[in-house]
Amino acid sequence: MSTKLSRRAFLGGAGLLSLSLAACGGNSGSESSDSGESSGSESTASGRVYWLNFKPEIDETLQSLAKTYSDSKGVSVKVFTAASGEYESTLTSEMDKPEPPTLFVIGNQAAVKSWGDFAIDLTGTKIAEEGSTDDFNLYDDQGRMVSQGYCYECFGIIANPDLVTKAGGDLDTIQGFDALKTLAEDIHSRASELGFDAFAPADMDDGNNWIYSGHLANIDYFYEAKADPDAWKECPPTITGDYLPNYKNLFDLVTNNAPVPPSELASGGHDPQTQFEDGKVAFMLQGSWTYDSVAAKIPEATMIPYYCGVDGEDKAGLNSGTENCWAVNSQVSEEDQNATIDFMVWLVTDPDASKELVAQLGSMPFINAQKGDNGFLNDAETLNAADCYTMDWDFNFQPNVNDYRAALVSALNTYDKDQNDANWEGVRTAFVQGWADQYQKANG
Repeated sequence: MSTKLSRRAFLGGAGLLSLSLAACGGNSGSESSDSGESSGSESTASGRVYWLNFKPEIDETLQSLAKTYSDSKGVSVKVFTAASGEYESTLTSEMDKPEPPTLFVIGNQAAVKSWGDFAIDLTGTKIAEEGSTDDFNLYDDQGRMVSQGYCYECFGIIANPDLVTKAGGDLDTIQGFDALKTLAEDIHSRASELGFDAFAPADMDDGNNWIYSGHLANIDYFYEAKADPDAWKECPPTITGDYLPNYKNLFDLVTNNAPVPPSELASGGHDPQTQFEDGKVAFMLQGSWTYDSVAAKIPEATMIPYYCGVDGEDKAGLNSGTENCWAVNSQVSEEDQNATIDFMVWLVTDPDASKELVAQLGSMPFINAQKGDNGFLNDAETLNAADCYTMDWDFNFQPNVNDYRAALVSALNTYDKDQNDANWEGVRTAFVQGWADQYQKANG
């Protein structure tokens, strides 16, 4: 088991990143619903299934699948979907009832602490054996697998292969920062001749700065955690900033090889994604949630990792994460547990059922699940299959996330206006000392 798996981050900052969690993240604002006894007749099989669903946007699909399974298997299946923003309170309430959920969500390390004792160890179960990766599973401090990721999102550098080829480059040869830098700087130097530039503008307005204060910052957090996993089992009180130079590598590459000078990025307004989709730039930093929009204009678009000059990054994968993880209730009968696991296995192995779910979720990390249409998630799967390491979402550890990011964005804006060593030191202070300060404010 990878050490990174037991340190899945508390997703305290996820609410700020509505763009980054739209496709496979938290609640979407749908109202709750309840399928009740799906078959309309008394179950002829032992055990029952009650799934307390976390994702309102897939409720209709789940109700249909529950009925299909119940009708064909004779098993009582109930799906209830918590209202937007109310999953924790709904779970607390439902767990106190005579027939509590048999299947629920434990989506981050904070939830493991709260609900881990209510979950069986999935290690060695039929559903665990169906998993294609261990990267999204959560473990408690005793090494028990208390929940299993059933979908995920990813982010990285989205590339337009056609423009790269027109510039004389080859994406297949880019497996590290040096090759990416050489290509990007060459494209930028010939932008007038080529008719396009290298990177989409790194706008720092509120609609875009989360990419650089959150997602890009994950470069340092992930590699710090990779070097010292024990220190990152929960939010560390301090960080070292050892990989801040690597963050700077990619930040500088993006800001200095775009159609907008760094000094004009603070106020935003340059519509980075549209510039990419219109073929005005070859690269942009974004995530899998943009795939439908991007693919409508650039069907061949692909996603490559955050190359930043770290040793061994030729084996880097995409930044991938989730808070959508299944847990099976340890407080219900063994019959209910077995019935629930059988239902889970059916969801990820039945061709029709998994196809319906994948259509909603984009991708499911299970061996026999149908492949989805989201090319960026398929890129992540391809890298996983090549034994590339997943970059966990350790940016979700950021303490007092609003204040921490605001200070970092301010420092980055100062640096963008004048990219000198003194101003970069201000970024370092906001990044490293800012973490310690905000941790103290949050934890005393």
